[in-house]
Amino acid sequence: MISPNTPIPNAAALKAWRAELVETRKRTRGRVLVCATGCRALGALDVSKAFRDKLASAGLSQEIDVVETGCHGLCARAPLVLIEPQDFLYGPVAPADVDEIIEVTLRGGKPVTRLCGKADGQTTAVLREEPFYRAQKRDVYRLCGRVDPKRIEDAVAYGTYETLAKVLTSRTPEQVISEVTASGLRGRGGAGFPTGRKWALCRDVAGDRKYVICNADEGDPGAFMDRALLEGVPHQILEGMLMAGYAIGATNGVVYVRAEYPIAVEHAKIAVEQARAHGLLGRNILGSKFSFEIDIRMGAGAFICGEETALIASLEGRRGMPRPRPPFPAQRGLLGCPTTINNVETLANVPLILRDGAAAFSAVGTAGSKGTKVFALAGKVRNTGLVEVPLGATLRQIVFDIGGGIPGDRPFKAAQMGGPSGGCVPAQYLDLPIDYDSVKQLGAIMGSGGLVVMDSSTCMVDIARFFTDFVHKESCGKCVPCRVGTKQMLDILVRITKGEGRMEDLEKIVSLGEMIRASSLCGLGQTAANPSLSTVRHFRDEYEAHIRDHRCPAGVCRALLKYTILADACTGCHACAKKCPVAAIVGKAKKPHEIIQAKCIKCGACREACKFDAVRLE
Repeated sequence: MISPNTPIPNAAALKAWRAELVETRKRTRGRVLVCATGCRALGALDVSKAFRDKLASAGLSQEIDVVETGCHGLCARAPLVLIEPQDFLYGPVAPADVDEIIEVTLRGGKPVTRLCGKADGQTTAVLREEPFYRAQKRDVYRLCGRVDPKRIEDAVAYGTYETLAKVLTSRTPEQVISEVTASGLRGRGGAGFPTGRKWALCRDVAGDRKYVICNADEGDPGAFMDRALLEGVPHQILEGMLMAGYAIGATNGVVYVRAEYPIAVEHAKIAVEQARAHGLLGRNILGSKFSFEIDIRMGAGAFICGEETALIASLEGRRGMPRPRPPFPAQRGLLGCPTTINNVETLANVPLILRDGAAAFSAVGTAGSKGTKVFALAGKVRNTGLVEVPLGATLRQIVFDIGGGIPGDRPFKAAQMGGPSGGCVPAQYLDLPIDYDSVKQLGAIMGSGGLVVMDSSTCMVDIARFFTDFVHKESCGKCVPCRVGTKQMLDILVRITKGEGRMEDLEKIVSLGEMIRASSLCGLGQTAANPSLSTVRHFRDEYEAHIRDHRCPAGVCRALLKYTILADACTGCHACAKKCPVAAIVGKAKKPHEIIQAKCIKCGACREACKFDAVRLE
C-alpha cells in the first residue's frame, strides 16, 4: 500500500495501488455518501456527524463507511444522502432521520420511503429511477457525489490519474492534441472555441516556459457547475491540467478560483498537496520526463476576470482589465509566456476523452457540439440543481423531464441561457436542440451553463433591466461602448419599468445594443446587450404594454402597479391595515377599507394578508 507521503514511481505502481484500494473497499458492506458541499448550508455536516456517532454506538462503524462527498446534483432536496450499494437516495435528511435509516436500510436493506422521491404517484428509492437522473447522461459529473474530494485514495480507486499514466508512457504530445481535436471538444466556459485547436496554437509557439490556467472564476448569477466540480472531484481537474500541460509543453499550471468559493479553494489546495506528496506533481511525474507544478490563486470576484486577458492581468497583480487581441494568450499570456486557458468543465472532459477515445466522445452530441454539458438549473422549476445532458438535448427535456416542470403548473415563459450576458429563449423554442450554434441564432449564448427558468409571473423587461444592471456594474470601464453604452441602455430600461418609456426607446435599445456588440473590446461588452436584444425580439408586446398602456402584465414593476380594495368584498377586519408598513390603508372596523394611493409603496403586503380576496391588483 502506498503511504500518505510516498511518491508513486511509475504507472505500474499506480495501477497496483488502485487494485489494493479497491480490495480494501470490499472489506466494508456499504457506504453512506453525504453531500457536504452545497448541502452544507442546510446542515449536511450535522447529518454526517450523526451517522458517524450513531454507527459507532451501534457497532457498525467498521462495516459502514460515512463519506462526505461533493454535490449529488438534486439541490432541491438538500441535504442529500446516497446509500451504497443499494443506491437509495434520500433527501432532505435531518439528524433526526439517521436512526431510522440505520435500522431500516443499513440493517434491514429496505428504503425509508418517506425520505425518497416521488414520480407519477410512485416512490422512487433508487437514484437511477429518479426522473431527475433518469434523463441525464452523467459523464463529467460521474464521480461527483461518489468520492471524498479530500482523499486522493478515493480518486485513485475510481481510476483518476490512470489515464495520465497511459498518456505519459504511450502517447506523444502531438497525439494527445490530435485526439482532443478529433473529439470535437469545445470550451465549456462560454465562447465554445475548439480545445484541441487552442492547445495546438500554444504548442506551436516557441518558449522556454509555458502555462496552463484553469479558469474557475465562475461569476454568472445562478451558475455553480465549475464550483461543484472543483469541490467534488478536484483530482479529475488536476489530471486534466496535467494532460493539457503535457500536450502544449508547459511546466506550470495555475488554478484561478474566486475567493467566494471557500470550499472549492480548500479542496483544490488539499488535492494539490496530496498529488505533490505522491509524485503526481513535481519533477519526472510517474518516472517520465514530464515535470509540472500547480499553484492555487484566488480572485477577488470581478466578473470581468473570467475573460482571459483580464484574468492574466489579475494573476500578474494588475487591475483585471482586458487588452486587445492579438496577441492571444497562446502567443503571449501569463508573464509574457505562451499560455492556454481552459475552464473547469473543459479540463474535466479531457481525461474522459483520452481514456475512452475521441470517437466515443464525439458520438454524443450534435454535428457541431460534441459531448455533454452541465447546466445549473435554477429559477421557477421544481427540481433545481446540476444537470448533465448530451449537447442537443432540448429545453423541454431539461425543464420538464428532468426539472419536473414549473411549480404550481404555471406556464413556462422563457429560459435565460448563458448568464447575465446571455439571452432569453421563449417558450416557442422549447423543442429546439441546445447547442452552441442553435442557441446563438436565438440571441442567446451557451455561456458556462447557467439556465434560469421563468414562468408567467416573470416580467421580461425587469429581467433585462436586472441583467443589464449586473453587466454595467461589472464592466471594467476600459472601453467606451461597454462603459457608457450599458449605462445608457440601463437608463432606458429603468425608465420603461417606471412607466416613463417612449415607443422610440425600443429602436434605441436595438441600435444601442448592436453598437455595443460590434465595438466593445472583450466578450463581456460584446454580449452585454443580449438580455435586452433578446427580450425586445421575443417579448416586444411586454415592452409595448409598459410604454403604451403603463401596465406590467406580470405584475412585477412596482411603479406600474395599483392596489385597490373592493368594497363589496371587504369585511373591515383590519388585517390589511395591520400589515401595511406605511399606514396607507384607512377604514373603520367592519367597514370597507380604502388604500391612499399617494402613500402606497406597492409592496403587496395587503394582498397577502387579505383572506377574503378583497385586495385587487390593477
